Amino acid sequence: MAKVLVIHPERCTACRACELACSMKHYGEFNPSRSRIQVNIFLEEALYIPTTCTQCDQAWCAKICPTNAIVRDQATMAYKVLDDKCVGCKMCVLACPFGSIVLFPEKGKAEKCDHCLSIDGDPECVKFCTPKALEYLDEDNEVRMRQMATALKLKETYKEVTV
Repeated sequence: MAKVLVIHPERCTACRACELACSMKHYGEFNPSRSRIQVNIFLEEALYIPTTCTQCDQAWCAKICPTNAIVRDQATMAYKVLDDKCVGCKMCVLACPFGSIVLFPEKGKAEKCDHCLSIDGDPECVKFCTPKALEYLDEDNEVRMRQMATALKLKETYKEVTV
């Protein structure tokens, strides 16, 4: 059974340990700007929302990629970027409704959360989330509905902020 990264915004304390763990796992440095997960902090509402790739069923990033560099791992169902195919065109960055894909200037390639598939398939962010705002669970209907509810909440929050 595939696993999904479930986010519980109500548990997040904005400690940003998930960002540090991610950047250390992937790049060997504590650098939140290199993290594939970001904690969005809304101080006036005291609301903290960790965001990362939601591994959409209909992934626009993968559909729009002209070189087919974004593929779904059939064992885990997580999407990953194939560095050898990515040409850095940024089409996936533009297509993602959640802003979950970035183009890192050092590599000139797109990067996104892949649940640490390229390393060991065990998300580092989850291991270091002490308030349990992040969980890596077997996908079932309830978990998937929770994941989509979080994504929709984030979408509405962003719409309010950008209006």
